[in-house]
Amino acid sequence: MATMTKRLLSGSTNGKAIKVVATTSAGTAIHTAVSGTNDMDEIWLWAMNTDGSNRKLTIEFGGTGSPDDLIELELTSEAGLVQVVPGLLLQNGLHVKAFAASANVVTIYGFVNRITA
Repeated sequence: MATMTKRLLSGSTNGKAIKVVATTSAGTAIHTAVSGTNDMDEIWLWAMNTDGSNRKLTIEFGGTGSPDDLIELELTSEAGLVQVVPGLLLQNGLHVKAFAASANVVTIYGFVNRITA
């Protein structure tokens, strides 16, 4: 029987927000998925733009190939948390990274549900 355990993002300290410092690929580390192909990480992410201008955010989900691995969106200025990854699955030690149009103004919160076989 499979089990699910809620976990912190590997790029977070004690569950706190991860500040997106990178402005190009390879982005700021957000999470490294579970190794192997038996288990999976269900990844949930929310982002917030604290700047006075709208900013583009790019999530590199498991790679850097365009368009296959990129999730791109514009975050409205000071609009609060916006869901950017709605429980997508990742495994095999792949990475989730992020970069924004401007450094140090976007933060990412989230968690992982680790599903073990």
